[in-house]
Amino acid sequence: MNIPNRITLSRIFLIPIFIVLLSVPFNWGDWQIGENELPISHFAAALLFIIASATDWIDGYYARKHNLVTNLGKFLDPLADKLLVSAALILLVEMGLAPAWVVIIIISREFAVTGLRLVAAGEGIVLAASKMGKLKTVTQIVAIAALLLHNFPFSYVNFPFAAIMLYIALFFTILSGYDYFVKNWNVMRDSK
Repeated sequence: MNIPNRITLSRIFLIPIFIVLLSVPFNWGDWQIGENELPISHFAAALLFIIASATDWIDGYYARKHNLVTNLGKFLDPLADKLLVSAALILLVEMGLAPAWVVIIIISREFAVTGLRLVAAGEGIVLAASKMGKLKTVTQIVAIAALLLHNFPFSYVNFPFAAIMLYIALFFTILSGYDYFVKNWNVMRDSK
């Protein structure tokens, strides 16, 4: 197994730790942020989420730079991304920090595009990530991190940055899903 695939696997292995940080009631205390409190476990989970998200860029860059792109990597990388983002969004709903309907739309889009990619793979076609898809990923990561941090540092000035970013991520999620299906509808139409 090459280094980029090991980096991707490390992202997958960080997900259970991330889940534990948000699910187990650690009594590490809270930080006062404006009028809100930020549990230290949420800060630790946000930091872990940001590190895990950064490995997505690192493994892809390293694989392309050193010509180490593999079929395993093409499978594991989007899987790791979807597992991390889905786990974070579901936990944010459980904590009351994200509306369930937004999360349902985001996760549904991920399933739909994954299905499209599977149909394309069956036809021998690899659907690469589009620029719109990458923008979707970046906005989702920023929104999730901001929500995990309870809108820090914007909570000091009462600016709802985290909520705005979540709706921007929702917009790009829908737009990129539409883009994938419009550009690749022939794959669905012509599949056997």
